[in-house]
Amino acid sequence: MALILSTVNVNGVRAAATKGMLPWLAATEADIVCLQETRATDAQVAAALAPALDAGWVLSHAEPESKGRAGVGILSRRTPDAVRIGFGSSEFAESGRYLEADFGEVTVASVYVHSGEENTPKQDEKYRFMAEFGAYLQARTGDFVVSGDWNIAPAEVDLKNWKGNQKSAGFLPEERAWIADLLAAGYVDVVRALHPGVAGPYSWWSYRGRAFDNDSGWRIDYQLALGELPGRAKQAVVERADAYDQRWSDHAPVTVQYR
Repeated sequence: MALILSTVNVNGVRAAATKGMLPWLAATEADIVCLQETRATDAQVAAALAPALDAGWVLSHAEPESKGRAGVGILSRRTPDAVRIGFGSSEFAESGRYLEADFGEVTVASVYVHSGEENTPKQDEKYRFMAEFGAYLQARTGDFVVSGDWNIAPAEVDLKNWKGNQKSAGFLPEERAWIADLLAAGYVDVVRALHPGVAGPYSWWSYRGRAFDNDSGWRIDYQLALGELPGRAKQAVVERADAYDQRWSDHAPVTVQYR
């Protein structure tokens, strides 16, 4: 089936819904939208997105056990055939960081990888998540696409200030090697495949300073696809806001069209 798939870290769905997310949902041509960092319960997400749900969107959501952190969702034009929360990890089963749904022969997943912080317990937790999640991904087969905020820029071309961030979480050698291992196992970074060699296209800009105005961003939101899907990807765009004050998240939606 043809598929238009978007992914976006909403940076708190209740705030995003008041800043412009709802008009974006009303206008998008996407068939499926993967959400990250909803920071809300199932009921709170449903309430925040009520106008979109009333208009026909179907919500699947994995709420986080930690209040105000994580939370992932999938909005779809039709009801999924099946929905699964988590990937078999006991430690991260209730973390609200992974959700997948079946639509015919295609499985779409939404993931929110930890941001981490070098030389802290936060980074240790991120590495534990990566180890378990990586093993799960490497065992997958079929038409499968996992979209989300990976909180890892895979290469120098994926962030503006790579020289100044070589010891920063999100650009550490171990993190980049993990993504490289997934690509070596058969996954295709479809955004990069459709934009070879160019800077970015960035998907996240800090709210601090003039990062957005200077396009000093990171490409940490992307779609890794398996099976026949990579060959069907024909267009990928980052829906960057026209101006700073038009942003409804510090991330921009990343949208891919699959034939």
